Amino acid sequence: MTAYNDLMAYQRDTEALSLVAWRLSWDQETVMPRGAAGQRGAEMAALEAVLHARRSDPRVADWLDAAEPADEVATAQLREIRRSYDRATKVPADLAKTLAGLTSEAQGIWAQARADEDVSAFLPTLKEVVRLKREEGQALAAGGDVYDAMLQDYEPGTNSAEITALFDAMRVRLVALRAAILEKPMPAGLTGTFAEPSQMKLARELARTFGYDMNCGRVDKAVHPFSSGSGTDVRITTRTDPEDPFNCIYSTIHETGHASYELNIDPAYLLTPLGRGVSMGVHESQSRIYENQLGRSQAFTGWLYSRMGTAFGDAGAPDADAFYAAVNRVKNGYIRTEADEVQCNLHIMLRYDLERALMAGDLEVDGLEAAWNDRFLADFGYAVDKPSNGLLQDVHWSVGLFGYFPTYSLGNVYAGCLHQALRGAVPELDTQLAAGDTSGATGWLQENLQRHGGLFAPRAVIEKASGIAPSEAPLLEYLEEKFGALYGL
Repeated sequence: MTAYNDLMAYQRDTEALSLVAWRLSWDQETVMPRGAAGQRGAEMAALEAVLHARRSDPRVADWLDAAEPADEVATAQLREIRRSYDRATKVPADLAKTLAGLTSEAQGIWAQARADEDVSAFLPTLKEVVRLKREEGQALAAGGDVYDAMLQDYEPGTNSAEITALFDAMRVRLVALRAAILEKPMPAGLTGTFAEPSQMKLARELARTFGYDMNCGRVDKAVHPFSSGSGTDVRITTRTDPEDPFNCIYSTIHETGHASYELNIDPAYLLTPLGRGVSMGVHESQSRIYENQLGRSQAFTGWLYSRMGTAFGDAGAPDADAFYAAVNRVKNGYIRTEADEVQCNLHIMLRYDLERALMAGDLEVDGLEAAWNDRFLADFGYAVDKPSNGLLQDVHWSVGLFGYFPTYSLGNVYAGCLHQALRGAVPELDTQLAAGDTSGATGWLQENLQRHGGLFAPRAVIEKASGIAPSEAPLLEYLEEKFGALYGL
């Protein structure tokens, strides 16, 4: 056990340093002075150089070769450390450092370009990010498919052929459902103005309602909502719009799902590779089931309607049924994070196809905006009106997260499987949600999925929790049943 113990002691320091890097990223997106962007890029580059050196240290290989796992947990720890080591040794240290610095600075450049509606101000930086990510992908692929190699950073064990087949199967039924819905009268949206301080107060209440421990986290504002951290320090952000409180409400519930996953992992895994979510698809399953199957359910929105009245004096809808319909309106829109459940995956498929083409060299950055706008018009039937509603709406490409987008749809699929099992395990779920009590659902998710952290492979943990192999069928059946009832289909 000496080699294993030495390796784990070394790994805990590496994990701690990686959390410091996360904290710097959180600071940059929330409270860092705008003028500090250049210096922060240098700081992130320096820290990444240290982390890369640790992850590729030859001693790690020696410890891995000598370590003899005593149980299932040790076997999983070694699996994850070896995966990290194999990746680190393929990517040159200078490239890793340069990417870390560039993507840190690129966040600020993207945010300013988005605010100014100026794609040209962002494209030179994006070109450099894409160039370096292609170089990294080629190093990781070692002669194989570049995009498949990049997927392993976010959803180990999957590949683009599997994802494309899944998306093709989903697209037909989603497009048919959307077409049927859009032929029906659209429910009314909310009316009125919703003050930002009241939105933030309600956001914090909702986070606590879904089990978020404020002793180990906080809720702040950011341009693009996110969750950051692991262990006992997991922070979330949201955003506000005085005309649309749902933006804040459901961004908060979504990020609470992410944060709860990290906070509920077995404390024995703290500062080890198993002490974080096993993949972004599994992570997204938690945020989406919190946000949609629970947060947008008729039972929970009935309770939320009463809280809206307390928060704003006027909930913006005449009754709880109208409020439920407003929460679940299927309507035209540009923004992925604001999309309804029916159309969300169509937004993701657009990005998936574009970033695959970028990484393959079939599409260049100069043609990306036109490609985006053409594809959006073809898929949704109306034109992008401004860059912040098109190419500039997402932060992901500015920070080099190529291979990330398809995990959003994988998360929706996984959430469908988990929701089906949850309904069977907690038959009184709607009664609980109607009282604002999410503990039956969140407790089941903690016990059956969240506590495992990285112990099991992504698809294995979903199958273990839901009792079925991951499939799009439960999600599509849920959507067709829910929106069929809402729209009288």
